Amino acid sequence: MCGRYATTRNAGELSELFSSSDETDGAVRSSHNVAPTSAVPLVRLTPEGHRALCVGRWGLLPPWSRSPAAGARMINARAETLATSRAYASSFARRRCLVPADGWYEWVRRPEGGRQAYYLTPADASVLALAGIWTTWDGPAGPVPTFSVLTTAALGALAEVHERMPLLLPRERWASWLGPVDEPAALLDPPPARWLAGLEIRPVGPQVGNVRNDGPGLTARLAERSAPAEELTLF
Repeated sequence: MCGRYATTRNAGELSELFSSSDETDGAVRSSHNVAPTSAVPLVRLTPEGHRALCVGRWGLLPPWSRSPAAGARMINARAETLATSRAYASSFARRRCLVPADGWYEWVRRPEGGRQAYYLTPADASVLALAGIWTTWDGPAGPVPTFSVLTTAALGALAEVHERMPLLLPRERWASWLGPVDEPAALLDPPPARWLAGLEIRPVGPQVGNVRNDGPGLTARLAERSAPAEELTLF
């Protein structure tokens, strides 16, 4: 968790929403089915302290990684162990980012068998900022920005779908998350319950389970057959 999400806004929209410069060189692509190792937009600070929209590879690759395939196992970082993790601690201390998203997906197992996909998204269609950390991996073709999404214990109704959720950052926390702080652990508080109440838990079709599928139909609401029961994620 989270192992799939949607990000469909273009670079111009994201630059405006996050008050950032655009350093993507036209590389931002809309996707309703972002999977691990995809190249997607993120917002980070430049060395001069300005926000910049860039493109990074989902799945953080520490400098010692020998193969980009390792990133598929490092798409998420647990907030509880972040500061002490050899792979993540340095990025958490100095290289935090915002990961723009429309919403994310989870799967739950039905009591009668099979599984149901859910899309979790703001009811008002506003942008989500997932808390992320990033680093640069020196690949054979040159430096590659890579990142992980932070996860924390799910709260409220979200816990009915999965025990974990992305660390979601309300707008008033964007600046502090990106900026330098003496105690980064103070940044890991979950969003307020009143803010989470604005999220919709939407049942969607099974097509999202195939990474080759894309398009707005993946997030369309289905008639729900039963309530979430036993959680199951794809990753």
